Amino acid sequence: MVVPSRRAQIAQLRLIALAALREYPLPHGRLTFVTHGENTTFRHDSAAGRHLVRVHRPQRHGQGVDGAAAIRSEIAWMRSIRADTELEVPDAVAARDGSQTVRATAAGETRDCSVLRWMDGRIHEDSARPVHLHRLGAAMAVLHDQADAWAPPDDFVRIRWDHEAFFGNVMVYGGIPAAECWNLLPAPLRARFEAVGERMVDVMASAEDVGLIHADLHAGNAVFEGDRVKLIDFDDCGTGPRMYELAVAVWELRDRPDYPLYLEALRSGYLTGRDTDLAQLDDYIALRQVAFDLWYTGTAQINPAFAARLDVVHDWSLEMLDIVEHRKPSRPAV
Repeated sequence: MVVPSRRAQIAQLRLIALAALREYPLPHGRLTFVTHGENTTFRHDSAAGRHLVRVHRPQRHGQGVDGAAAIRSEIAWMRSIRADTELEVPDAVAARDGSQTVRATAAGETRDCSVLRWMDGRIHEDSARPVHLHRLGAAMAVLHDQADAWAPPDDFVRIRWDHEAFFGNVMVYGGIPAAECWNLLPAPLRARFEAVGERMVDVMASAEDVGLIHADLHAGNAVFEGDRVKLIDFDDCGTGPRMYELAVAVWELRDRPDYPLYLEALRSGYLTGRDTDLAQLDDYIALRQVAFDLWYTGTAQINPAFAARLDVVHDWSLEMLDIVEHRKPSRPAV
């Protein structure tokens, strides 16, 4: 299979975004590329303000799942969060016919698209301080309380982040079924990941706090403005262990010497609204590393930028598993 260049992929998806925009009650504006990783996103600036246009990847939510239904369910949860809490999360723009998604075609390709109002502020993915983790933890507690009290509509369809989703053949990464991604892993790394899978059978079965989670709530998906934190990118949201949510927030910080400061900040923020026991946090950080590497491996098969860094990511995964499996926890469970 010949993989188009990154530039060619973005150019084609930009045409789809433009086709989708014609279905929305927005004036003509300027479309600027933002990201091309999971979904492909563009910023649209017009007299109506600034918006985020999302061109969604096919089979993003697993094999056999209606992508448009999953996106509508994501938007339904975000709307309930806005209605029930003071949390700031994206507000979806409906198409002219009232639909929450648009299926647009350009250059022979069809994708589901959605439009969200832009969230102003700063993302501290590479410059987060403990105070940012404290605010994120507090927001996370509110999010989980809201989810526990909310009754989703009957047609609600989201990922179930259970053991099968992480270690079976449920997910599709970059157009590649999960089972094929496992076969693409270097043998030593695959063996380490399979060991994590065996360990997580009992760990996940014993999880007591399970419910709707964002599932990707790290500093890169939080927008900070003053002392406010806004939560973005609910594309991974679904039902799963709340400990996985906490693990994702500190996962990329786990190999830093000052990790205990960030962990305590997240913990203290979360405890402003909910109780938690971090005894199994490192198990869930290992789980996140497996999920990330599989996603990266699949995406690398169709995205040249990912392919160029795949070996680096595999090496990092081995280093991270060494950290969470052989070092004692940085602070005792509370």
